[in-house]
Amino acid sequence: MARITMREAISQALMEEMDRDPAVFILGEEVGVWGGTYAVTKGFYDKYGPERVKDTPIAENAIIGGAIGAAMVGQRPIAELMTINFAFSAMDYIINQAPKLRYMFGGQFEVPMVIRAVGGGGRQLGATHSQTPDAIFAHFPGLVVVSPGTPADAKGLLKSAIRSNDPVLFIEHATMYQVRGEVPDGEYLIPIGKSTVQRPGKDVTIVTYCKGLELSMKAAEELAKQGVEVEVVDLRTLRPLDMEPVIESFKKTNRAVVVEEGWKSYGVGAEIVSRIYEEAFDYADAPVIRVAQKEVPLPYNRTLEQAALPQVSDIVAAVKEVMK
Repeated sequence: MARITMREAISQALMEEMDRDPAVFILGEEVGVWGGTYAVTKGFYDKYGPERVKDTPIAENAIIGGAIGAAMVGQRPIAELMTINFAFSAMDYIINQAPKLRYMFGGQFEVPMVIRAVGGGGRQLGATHSQTPDAIFAHFPGLVVVSPGTPADAKGLLKSAIRSNDPVLFIEHATMYQVRGEVPDGEYLIPIGKSTVQRPGKDVTIVTYCKGLELSMKAAEELAKQGVEVEVVDLRTLRPLDMEPVIESFKKTNRAVVVEEGWKSYGVGAEIVSRIYEEAFDYADAPVIRVAQKEVPLPYNRTLEQAALPQVSDIVAAVKEVMK
């Protein structure tokens, strides 16, 4: 297996699917000549040309609306948004059109499209460009929401998303494009809607995804040095949500910490904790603790930004708290 970056894994997935299926094309701001805001589509314009790598105006409604129309007539568009924060400019299309059209028309047509969007803080982009609103989009049935935490998962899940006949919001974290990991050689897919155990353990269950996985794995290494073995469950997909590995792990450890970068109020963590209590209350030996971003608009100042974001030390402290 090759050890490559998250950026390379995503680029490979896109290129492989474009080579495999001529119906796949990319559209978005600066995806073509510039090669993408985070260089994911660098070289694509020269290889596939302007018909399959389309630079668009700065108009998210046009990008998503165009993608929906193309998907409805048999194409497989991949719409790139510079940041998930710009998705708010196209909310009617993202939550009111793409996820509902197949259902409202009785399955007479499908909407096979992917929206790639960059989320998360940590790059000093200010309060309006650093949010993690994943829970908002995961709230709506019909919209698949995927957010991988490793290069291997990013490639396998993106390929599955492109082949899906449902609209998929594929969230990538802004600080993780340089993260390296082993990626299987050759053709492989990872099924959407399947959580996985990224690290086995016996003392405490950590449930997380995306950036939270990176932080949780580091916390697990630190805790292991202190004799605490945590099991890390990676959700990978927020809708559909696979709770089976989470519940199995909780029944084994009887303690859990849920880690997310979004705000704690009304967030992904709130849903996970609720499901744990609904499905495995009798197994709880301690209250489930949530680790999340501070309840403030994310500051621009780097020191304040890092103070607001969840850190490895916060996860370590939470694990020790549930073990008291």
